[in-house]
Amino acid sequence: MAPVTAWTIPAPQSVHEVEVEGDATICMRRYGNPDGTRLLLSHGIGLAIDLYYPFWSLLTDDFDVVVYDLRSHGWNEAGPLSDHTVPTYVSDHDRILDAVDHHYGTKPQVGVFHSVSSLAPLLSPTEGAGYSALILFDPPLRRAVETRNEFDEALKRIAGAAERRTSRFKTLEAYADLLAFLPAYRHTVPGVHDLMARTTLRQSADGSGYELRFPREHEAQITAHARIFAVLVDLDALQCPTKIIGADPTRPYAYIPTLDFGEMLTVDYDFLPEATHFLQLEQPAECVAKMREFLELAGLA
Repeated sequence: MAPVTAWTIPAPQSVHEVEVEGDATICMRRYGNPDGTRLLLSHGIGLAIDLYYPFWSLLTDDFDVVVYDLRSHGWNEAGPLSDHTVPTYVSDHDRILDAVDHHYGTKPQVGVFHSVSSLAPLLSPTEGAGYSALILFDPPLRRAVETRNEFDEALKRIAGAAERRTSRFKTLEAYADLLAFLPAYRHTVPGVHDLMARTTLRQSADGSGYELRFPREHEAQITAHARIFAVLVDLDALQCPTKIIGADPTRPYAYIPTLDFGEMLTVDYDFLPEATHFLQLEQPAECVAKMREFLELAGLA
């Protein structure tokens, strides 16, 4: 039997709690090479940036890596449902950007975002001006070949599925075992199922088991909001070079359908064959290779 891969996330070099709207805080952490180009990373809905460690661990030798979880995810305390809107995520992102400059100084930096977290820099009033470049993994934007109704219906189905998710588990192992049977997580690298259990569940307050760190009703609400705001993105307005790395367009999407970037000249679009929406958890080395190629051409690596 092959040995089981266990991902151990090292202690960060520093942690800063950033105050955001609604009396909430977001834990911002720093890893890697302080002399390198800074990378600011966040994650998809219902997940945690620590879950992406198989991906961003490949960047820490050369880059100054700063990570943060979306509110109520990962290291952050859960907040009320009313605080979970796309505009709130945009505001959180902008405060994180200010905090990065305040604590670590200004220098060339690249935003690296997956899925819903991509909407924050895309919809920010700064229009990407706080970055030297953006790298977006499978951002949730409507495909040019779809009607708005098709896009809306897809998001409604996803929101409905989120509301029906099992939210409590007796053990972390029970959740990891469940993930092994779910088609969406069938192609992840070894050890991701265990890592997902450890990073997206927290012990229940009554001590009876574990529950989702990000409540399922919160996930459903943000997904519903995405159908409103995703179509407002104007990639032509971005003030920095932008790279889109998508899932294999020939595969069924595990999450929100991705825009057909082949019709656009304002972004550098590429995709990974055989990858799903969770491409950074499936092909981390390939994702990093695509990133490095773009950053080298931009003079940022």
